[in-house]
Amino acid sequence: MLVVAAHPDDEVLGFGETVAVLAAAGIRPRLVSVTDGEAFHPHSRSPVARRLAAVRARELRQALSALGTDVQSVPLGIPDGQVRREEGELTQRLDDLVRECDLCVAPFHRDLHPDHEAVGRSALSAGTAWGVPVWEYPVWAWHWAVPGDPRLLWHRAARIPLPSSAVTRKHEALACFRSQTRPLGDAPGDEPILPPAELDHFRRDFEVIWR
Repeated sequence: MLVVAAHPDDEVLGFGETVAVLAAAGIRPRLVSVTDGEAFHPHSRSPVARRLAAVRARELRQALSALGTDVQSVPLGIPDGQVRREEGELTQRLDDLVRECDLCVAPFHRDLHPDHEAVGRSALSAGTAWGVPVWEYPVWAWHWAVPGDPRLLWHRAARIPLPSSAVTRKHEALACFRSQTRPLGDAPGDEPILPPAELDHFRRDFEVIWR
């Protein structure tokens, strides 16, 4: 299984509980981090903001360990915020990876975040080329959608109920992303990207994918 993320933390937010269940069953996914997530907090003057790529890579390793999964990580290093410009190259690189898999899981291609959408489109293109199913997980869609929102592909939605052990592991994994869930400092621009109200979308005992 290939799990694709636009930024380090997307895969845990959208699919972390399912990854924990699969890991417990002995499945070792390959994880593709398309960007390093270095462009978040662009207005912060905190020292952490200047080394955010390294910080987020460390947080991701900690989060994956909390999920109990040993993954083969493939960082692509495409600039954060510029995935659409590199979409052709990304599709080609995913094409080489998807062909070896039975399933690809990627961000929702209508997530209303340009990086997520570009990654989703590339994954769908590569999966179609090789006849590999692609499941899409929403991240930002949970922030802007309303119940029954016609912009979401409900006819393709699947609800994955998950055991309490996986829920606990995901909560522990989410706590690892301190650069996203806590302020970097006290100045303007240091605010958390994922405050508690946003994290509540991802702390449920189920996950949703489009298939």
